[in-house]
Amino acid sequence: MRHYGIIGYPLEHSFSAKYFNEKFAAEHIDAEYSLYPVAEAEIARLKEYIDTLDGMNITFPYKRAVIPYLERLDATAQAIGAVNVVHRHVGYNTDCIGFIQAIQPLLRPDDRKALVLGTGGASKAVCYGLRQLGITPTLVSRTPQDGQIGYSDLDADIMAQHTMIINCTPLGMLPDTDTCSPIPYEHISAQHLLFDCVYNPEETLFLRKGKAQGAATHNGMQMLIGQAKAAWEIWSN
Repeated sequence: MRHYGIIGYPLEHSFSAKYFNEKFAAEHIDAEYSLYPVAEAEIARLKEYIDTLDGMNITFPYKRAVIPYLERLDATAQAIGAVNVVHRHVGYNTDCIGFIQAIQPLLRPDDRKALVLGTGGASKAVCYGLRQLGITPTLVSRTPQDGQIGYSDLDADIMAQHTMIINCTPLGMLPDTDTCSPIPYEHISAQHLLFDCVYNPEETLFLRKGKAQGAATHNGMQMLIGQAKAAWEIWSN
């Protein structure tokens, strides 16, 4: 039997085990997929799992922290600077594949700029995907560095210029469903598309607030499925 799993913390929100174990049962694959919650104080355990599992997904907060434990990265993961799939001590990034597949059908002719909330591993994959689609990302951070802006910088003009807003933070994810990024929701309109990389719950507070302003909204479930399919291609080949 082959053993796969997801590494991150927390993991009670994760859909991955259900997705893969149902796939294994339906396709008669002799494998199992488990959750491996690793608190930040136990980060050295990443190497143990890399050495023993046949394949791994990496989620918050280890998409960058896992890199020193790997032998190498593939070209896409190297360009992005974050990893969400590991196979045989090599790091890959399929988040960008899942994101492009999920967002591309939603794009409108005027979508040229996007606000990307958060600067972690997910945001790196999203920015990479946006650039592949010809959309300019602007990173928004609580502690902005060079080339980024802060939440307090967001005004009516900036919000109007960026018709896409993508949440790449864990805010709103189970169990903290009453949280959301502190953007000026009053400046959101029907011209906006809000995309949340969070998929559990199905509709986050971020999406609800955007919908109340007339925006189109979409959660991260299709992104998850797309990246999971791409991960299986890596593991099974």
